[in-house]
Formats: sequence, structure tokens, C-alpha cells
Amino acid sequence: MKTVEAFTDGACKGNPGPGGWGVLLRMDSQSRELFGGDGATTNNRMELTAAIEALAALKEACTVELTTDSTYVKDGVTRWMANWERNGWRTAAGKPVKNQDLWQALKAQVARHQVNWHWVKGHSGHPENELADTLANRGIEALQR
Repeated sequence: MKTVEAFTDGACKGNPGPGGWGVLLRMDSQSRELFGGDGATTNNRMELTAAIEALAALKEACTVELTTDSTYVKDGVTRWMANWERNGWRTAAGKPVKNQDLWQALKAQVARHQVNWHWVKGHSGHPENELADTLANRGIEALQR
């Protein structure tokens, strides 16, 4: 199974507001940059979308080392999602899970791969995270043109 590194980030100008997502995929010496946006969204939705798009871009099952600066995404997928699903997509407080559509899409993409989740502090000089952030902002800029 191929191993791919994925670095993801989401951005929003206003929360909610126009948002963008960015992805850097790297395997061996090859890399690929992806980005996109949404005219009315939230930062959390863009963070989730970045992870979904990273995994969806892979044509075959891979081992994916996915790095995000979003504790919401990392904790959601590694700690909370199983309980949400068991509780009918409700939180521990009994409220509907926010962004359920994207959590379910992420779950479907994760099922295709062996994903190892990593967190890095955002805007701390981590080169790949900074590039993912730049790509996410490019997604917003593309909307505004």
C-alpha cells in the first residue's frame, strides 16, 4: 500500500462567511496542491472539507499520514465520531451533531484508507501547514473574483 502525506487547512473570512480549503498531497518526490471554496460557510466546515478532499483525491487505498491544525477535525474523527454515530448523530448533550453531512462524508473517505491523524499548531511556521493555509486562502480569492 502506498504511503501519502496530506496536509490540510481551512479558512474563513468571517465565521460564517466566504471560506476556502487547501490540501498539499505528497508521495515520494511528487506533490499535488488542491484548493476550493464556498461562498457561505464556516471555518469548521472548511477544515472538514479539506480533509475530505485530500482523501477523495487518492484514486486507490493508501496509508495516509494526514496533518491538520484543527483539533475539531482530529478529535472529531478519532474520539467523538463513533459515539455520535452510536447515539444517532447526537452529541453527549443530546443535540444534533453540527456538520453531520461532512462528518459522514469524512467517515466514508476514511474507510477507503488507513489514516493516521496528526495535529500541528496553526500559523506556527510549519512549512506544509503554511502552504495548506495559503491554498485555503487561494480558494477564497478564487470565489471573490
